[in-house]
Amino acid sequence: MNQPQASTTHLVLIPSYNPGRTVVDTVQAARRQWAPVWVVVDGSTDGSDGWLQAMAADDPGLRVIVQPANQGKGAAVLEGITRARAEGFTHALTMDSDGQHPAELIPRFMQASQAQPAAMVLGKPVFGPEAPALRVNGRKVSNGWANLETLWAGIGDSLYGFRVYPIEPLMRVMRSQRFMRRFDFDPEAVVRLSWAGVPAINLDAPVRYLSAGEGGVSHFRYLRDNTLLTWMHTRLFLGFLLRLPRLVWRRLRP
Repeated sequence: MNQPQASTTHLVLIPSYNPGRTVVDTVQAARRQWAPVWVVVDGSTDGSDGWLQAMAADDPGLRVIVQPANQGKGAAVLEGITRARAEGFTHALTMDSDGQHPAELIPRFMQASQAQPAAMVLGKPVFGPEAPALRVNGRKVSNGWANLETLWAGIGDSLYGFRVYPIEPLMRVMRSQRFMRRFDFDPEAVVRLSWAGVPAINLDAPVRYLSAGEGGVSHFRYLRDNTLLTWMHTRLFLGFLLRLPRLVWRRLRP
């Protein structure tokens, strides 16, 4: 087996909450492609913290950070990138722990980031026939709002969490306000980073929706999470109006 690519600047960061045994396959797939891989266990109660810590005991390229209580995806990412920056890392590729994201594309996304380190590299999902129509069509609403809020700055998809972030600007926008800590993390991160002048690179990436028989787990709650997204886009739109002159000037300047 080929050795995974290793880096002292770019790491894979996997926030994880009650993914079941699927997380083992996800982490193993990521480790075949890259080192280091860090997992932030966000208060999981399914025993996955123990499985992952056992894996890490035999794998110096894997680190497991266990949060004592569930705080949300964004909070888990913030914990991970805060520790990563303290150790000299500059970029983090985030991916979900539930097997939806294509680990085999990690090197390609990292190479794109290394070539343009000031940019965020965003996965643009390519859906298979098993993808729920409600989820596929529903994300078009969020994408439309994100494009408006950034004056069409090039965000290919606002919700797909397989992406590479430059750590320093992401930490600045997260620490500047108290949002972006839960399901609202992915879309709000790209909008606020775009406002901060971070350009987007979009790369196609397949997304898998695993059935329950395949170990698929979903924590998406239609009413709760769509309410959260509606509130998020309301406040982002207000922020967009305040920034509109600057955004127009940025788009029109030579």
